[in-house]
Amino acid sequence: MNIKKVSVERFSLTSSKTFEAIVAALESAVGQPNLVEFAKATRAARTYAELERAVSAGLGRTGLMIFMKLDHGAILRKETGLDAPRNVRFVIGNPLIMKEMVKHVPDAGSYAPVTILVDERPDGVHLSYDRMAGFLNPYGDGDALAVARNLDAKIESLLQEAAA
Repeated sequence: MNIKKVSVERFSLTSSKTFEAIVAALESAVGQPNLVEFAKATRAARTYAELERAVSAGLGRTGLMIFMKLDHGAILRKETGLDAPRNVRFVIGNPLIMKEMVKHVPDAGSYAPVTILVDERPDGVHLSYDRMAGFLNPYGDGDALAVARNLDAKIESLLQEAAA
């Protein structure tokens, strides 16, 4: 048995924009492919070039796509009967970026795609992201870390843009 300690580096910012505006900004910046069709297209790819085309077709202008959107707030609101809190988790990524990290550090597949949390609090809307480099740093692979840092920069830029 092997246990590896992995630290979390949480990037977080608070915005005065509305929850709806931030969610809309995030959704407009990333691809939202039909995941059933996306899975069919990637499975049907016979070559890496065909796979790249299938993945690229699902990406938004940021080079990322949404794999899942989980509305945690809806569950909380069912319990309370109130209009708040609003809390949404986006699972976002790019299979080609993930591949580059997993190629060097197989455990990177445990951390990708990444999670972005958007939640409404009394002081504003919080956007949070756990940095990929923090997860991969203990593995000591420079190539995987370079890819992770580029992904972190891409995600953090997306969050700053959505919050501005």
